[in-house]
Amino acid sequence: MDWAAAGYTAAALVCAAAATVIALVHIYRHLLHYAEPIYQRFIVRLIFMVPVYAVMSFLSLILPDNSIYFNSIREIYDAWVIYNFFSLCLAWVGGPGAVVVSLNGRTLKPSWFLMTCCFPAIPLDGRFIRRCKQGCLQFVILKPILVVITFILYAKGKYADGNFSVKQSYLYITIIYTVSYSMALYALAVFYAACRDLLRPYNPVPKFIMIKSVVFLTYWQGVLVFLAAKSRFIKNAEKAADLQNFVLCVEMLIAAIGHLFAFPYNEYAGPNGRPSGDFKGSLLHALKFNDFYHDTVHQFAPTYNEYVLYNHNEGDSTQRKYPSASTVPSGRDVELSGISVMPANSAVTSSVSSNQADQEETMSTPIKDRVDNVGLYDLTDLLDVDLSNYPAKVPAISDVRKQ
Repeated sequence: MDWAAAGYTAAALVCAAAATVIALVHIYRHLLHYAEPIYQRFIVRLIFMVPVYAVMSFLSLILPDNSIYFNSIREIYDAWVIYNFFSLCLAWVGGPGAVVVSLNGRTLKPSWFLMTCCFPAIPLDGRFIRRCKQGCLQFVILKPILVVITFILYAKGKYADGNFSVKQSYLYITIIYTVSYSMALYALAVFYAACRDLLRPYNPVPKFIMIKSVVFLTYWQGVLVFLAAKSRFIKNAEKAADLQNFVLCVEMLIAAIGHLFAFPYNEYAGPNGRPSGDFKGSLLHALKFNDFYHDTVHQFAPTYNEYVLYNHNEGDSTQRKYPSASTVPSGRDVELSGISVMPANSAVTSSVSSNQADQEETMSTPIKDRVDNVGLYDLTDLLDVDLSNYPAKVPAISDVRKQ
């Protein structure tokens, strides 16, 4: 019996179980104090990355023959985490419309750090927000497609983890994945750089570091481990995969503890706070994917000649809730659902959408016709009252007193 293997398997089990328990308790407390559904929906999804990573990594460690399936689930959640963190940042600043209004006239200056030094200043308008969202969404859409392709190639013997041979598909899928992944992280970084001042009240730096470290470092950690096996620093690809899964189990325990400080539930359960709604309803709201569906359709709709900013919670009927004795925020949280962002070379205008205008016109026309036609009717015809028994002259107040 290999006591060393049994030892680090037991250690991985302890770390994965502890990480899962801590994360699930953390999620439970958020759902119990679900006072800010717009924010906490994304926070719950972000925290849930810990159980997904921990469980999938441990299963890959003890069932290496089926590791491709467990790793695929973990990688799909990578994309989901990036999208939800971007959506959380956008929700914090009040949605796309509030960002455009707050940053009206500003630009993102060329920067070596952001690799925009060779480009002109980027106007921070609706198109900028749309490009950032598209950068995150393309990764969420592409990753499941790559997983399906991977399964097909694996079944035909054309895919093997860690095999960088040009005759195997692992190299090409890794390149495509890296490009798409880098685009998503770059979109997130550029958005943060543009909205840094707006995000400052929410202390985004530790949250940003936590998400970046878990998603970004774990991915490149896996690539480097397999490269080490290719260079013979590690015995073979199987040992490299085992090392990667073991390290991930340990890292998830650290991440679970880090999430307690990065996304504390007590922000929504202050001294005067109380549970807002039932636990089941909060859980169902967090698990609904309608926001992702509407977001995807809106961002990639080919019929839009102009980018129409909309409520980032479109399609969600849940109203925002607040704990008792709390102050409803204003200003930053105003939703601007009718702002149209025109091209940079045209005047900036704000108007309601054409559909909304048509609806208002349709609704107001019958009312207007009724008002205009009031003069055509004899009002006495509308009153079915017999006035013959009433005196023609109303007595004065003094006469009534005398009676």
